[in-house]
Amino acid sequence: MNDYIIFMHDDTETPMDVATSAWEDYFAMLRASGRFCGGSSIGPGICVHRSGQARAVTPHLSGYLRVQAESIDDAKKLLIGNPVLNAGGTVEIRALPRD
Repeated sequence: MNDYIIFMHDDTETPMDVATSAWEDYFAMLRASGRFCGGSSIGPGICVHRSGQARAVTPHLSGYLRVQAESIDDAKKLLIGNPVLNAGGTVEIRALPRD
């Protein structure tokens, strides 16, 4: 199994007033799959650069999930029921390479 991180973007067609039950159902499905490794919402933050020049924080990231899957296409299957995707928003999947 490979590790993947799934970023949820805050760019839904409608405000993200998704019912808590939609998230509870989605997390229950992920846990039942045995491939859910955690996640969190993402709050405000800062970017730091050695030069001291602050760069803009990516404002549209609202949360992340960490999952295990055989491939990126397999990880994509875990998006079924994702409240952000269902609300018309963007969900980004990235591989987490092992060093």
